[in-house]
Amino acid sequence: MKKSIFLLTILSIFTFALQAQENQAAVADSIVFDKLEHDYGTIEKGGDGNCVFTFTNQGQKPLVLSNVRASCGCTVPQWPREPIAPGEKGEIKVKYNTNIAGNFNKTITVNSNAANSMVRLRVKGQVVVNQ
Repeated sequence: MKKSIFLLTILSIFTFALQAQENQAAVADSIVFDKLEHDYGTIEKGGDGNCVFTFTNQGQKPLVLSNVRASCGCTVPQWPREPIAPGEKGEIKVKYNTNIAGNFNKTITVNSNAANSMVRLRVKGQVVVNQ
């Protein structure tokens, strides 16, 4: 009886140690962006509404972006569909529709297999009509 309790205790400790190592590795497996916000400032109606968010795979496994979506249809993101190797960089290209005058503050949500599996990016600015 004592032997089986001892073996069960050792097995539990071993399992806990493995889980702790996996959790610590997951913290390092992240997607890191060069910036989380792009401020267009004041931009003319019909102007260039393009910007780029560059990211790095800080993980040990290939990074897969499963979904990238904008808060509304006036903002369109493009993202790599192929896995990004560890240590490599990728880009999310965003196009805001500058034919809509006024202030804007839009969110792009990035979902991936990284430890920080959801990251929110933001574009903001003001579209003015030049007369």
